[in-house]
Amino acid sequence: MPRLIICAEGPAGMASWRAAFHDVAPDLALAAWHDPALEPGTDDYALVWNPTADDLGRMGGLKAIICTGAGVNHLLDNPAFPQHVPLVRMGGEQTAILMADYVLWATLGLVRGARAWVVQQNAHQWHNPRTSTRTSTQTRVGIMGMGHLGAHVGQVLRQVGFKVSGWRRSAQMVPGIRTFAGPSELPDFLRDVDILVNLLPSTPQTRGMIDYALLAQLPRGAGLVNVGRGNHVVQADLLRALDEGVLGGAVLDVVVPEPLPPDDPLWSHERVTITPHVASEASREAQARYVVEVIGQMERNERPALLCDPRRGY
Repeated sequence: MPRLIICAEGPAGMASWRAAFHDVAPDLALAAWHDPALEPGTDDYALVWNPTADDLGRMGGLKAIICTGAGVNHLLDNPAFPQHVPLVRMGGEQTAILMADYVLWATLGLVRGARAWVVQQNAHQWHNPRTSTRTSTQTRVGIMGMGHLGAHVGQVLRQVGFKVSGWRRSAQMVPGIRTFAGPSELPDFLRDVDILVNLLPSTPQTRGMIDYALLAQLPRGAGLVNVGRGNHVVQADLLRALDEGVLGGAVLDVVVPEPLPPDDPLWSHERVTITPHVASEASREAQARYVVEVIGQMERNERPALLCDPRRGY
């Protein structure tokens, strides 16, 4: 019988994890990773978020490791990570819906210039310039990273009326969405994007990819929504692009470091909205349901859809 060893969030999170798994899979055997008497076995699975190098060093004999987040670069970048053990990223219906909801909120906010309203409210100002406003149906949204989450986000934005395109590492059709692929097609993708949404995985090729040179290829005054990883964006270049009017606004759910230092200029920039890495944080129950699904697939010798390829970094 498989057993799930819970390492995510340490001893403090164990009670809530037990309650969630009791509701969705009461027969699943659970163990606490931080139990001094624990002896991991070859039939065990581990649920992790940010384990220590010592923790990872003890996971080499496990059947699989499941991460509570969609991004796993922090695990793969750790020299202690056992590369031979299957690693599965967090997914599930609720994760995708939450991401789409967040990106829809962020893109609509950029279209309507909602950040200016927040600044005015904080200053106790009432000001309506009555300028013409672009609609969602007149706005072109480009998504960098058209995997599981990116494809779902794109379909939701299309349903609202946005004109959606996508860019990904390699060519692949996404129904209803014009998709560009590879470095050679990136300039063509960028020149027709009013709001750029970053959903790329964090790899050596994508880290620092969103710099001033890339942002300058967007139509002047475009917006940026970063829900990928903070290290995708060169933050000094982002500030320069905002100050020079190359970008009209940005919504950032991920930054470097997290949290930002209190004196970081991004906090107070009048055209920047910062949220605390909450774009697609699924409920405990939804995460537990997904983990049970993954364990069932692997016990049937099926390949989970979000099984990580360490060579690609996602």
